[in-house]
Amino acid sequence: MTDRFGTIGAVSEPVRRRGVREIRNVLRGATPTHEHLRSRVSFVLGATLLLDVVASVFVLLFERHASGTQINNFGDAVFWTSTQLLTVSSQLPNPISTPARVLDIFLQAYAISVVAVLAGSFGAFFHRRGNEQDPPRAASSQGA
Repeated sequence: MTDRFGTIGAVSEPVRRRGVREIRNVLRGATPTHEHLRSRVSFVLGATLLLDVVASVFVLLFERHASGTQINNFGDAVFWTSTQLLTVSSQLPNPISTPARVLDIFLQAYAISVVAVLAGSFGAFFHRRGNEQDPPRAASSQGA
């Protein structure tokens, strides 16, 4: 199978197989580098899920009696909080109460920070894997 440039079958298949192998190695923690990435991603995922649940409870407590709010039940609160953490926002309007607005700012700051942490983690992973697969050559010593 190829696209109009003839590249999908010829180039992408080995790249795809290698990518799947790397993902599998991360899930297994095959090397210290893979284990390091797995631990960082796992921590961020766990912390985000915990924050999602806790923030959902708080936003429901803050908003459920606010006049004009559209966050009326736990499902609405989870939906709104999850979309804020995904940095995509939602169709629900911004919170009405001051405590919920402060929470909203915190959630957005957290989401941006998570993106930066994950970008750095993947960058470090690719750098370390590159060094594992093609170690840098030691600088030759010049006579003194």
